[in-house]
Amino acid sequence: MSVCVNRVRTEKNSMIRKLKSGKYRLYSRKVDEKTGKRKNLGTFDSRAAAEKHERAVQFFKRGG
Repeated sequence: MSVCVNRVRTEKNSMIRKLKSGKYRLYSRKVDEKTGKRKNLGTFDSRAAAEKHERAVQFFKRGG
């Protein structure tokens, strides 16, 4: 049961969305104040590729 809860929590925090084209898009976690929307951080063919890029973005945001 806790596995399901953890999975839902990670998907909620993650900003990866599936597009109608079947690709996945990574959005920033925070809303841009100027536009009121989330920034597009890239479009990927697979969810795994989007998750890999999200980890790289978080690493460099923390001063990596």
